Amino acid sequence: MFEAQPLPEPSREQVDALIGAVVLEFGTGWCGHCQAAQPAITSGLSQFPQVQHIKIEDGKGRRLGRSFKVKLWPTLIFLKDGIEQERLVRQINAGELKAALQLISTP
Repeated sequence: MFEAQPLPEPSREQVDALIGAVVLEFGTGWCGHCQAAQPAITSGLSQFPQVQHIKIEDGKGRRLGRSFKVKLWPTLIFLKDGIEQERLVRQINAGELKAALQLISTP
């Protein structure tokens, strides 16, 4: 059976150069908080198909997470044209998620 290979972690420069609405999701596959947040994240993002979602496996030695000062998982960073607009950490509330997605989706 073929399994998709994860994409290489983007550099901070690549992230800063992204155009439009982007959500960076930092976490790990074994993190219970990350797993618990997935239904809310998936549901919220489904309402904003124009938002690019980038999942980043974080952990020791991962430079991108450190450059954004990620300390807890999951951490969602909402970018508009490469600039951080909002951040949600650990407890992902559906209302806060929707508000952050609306913030980066408006022209």
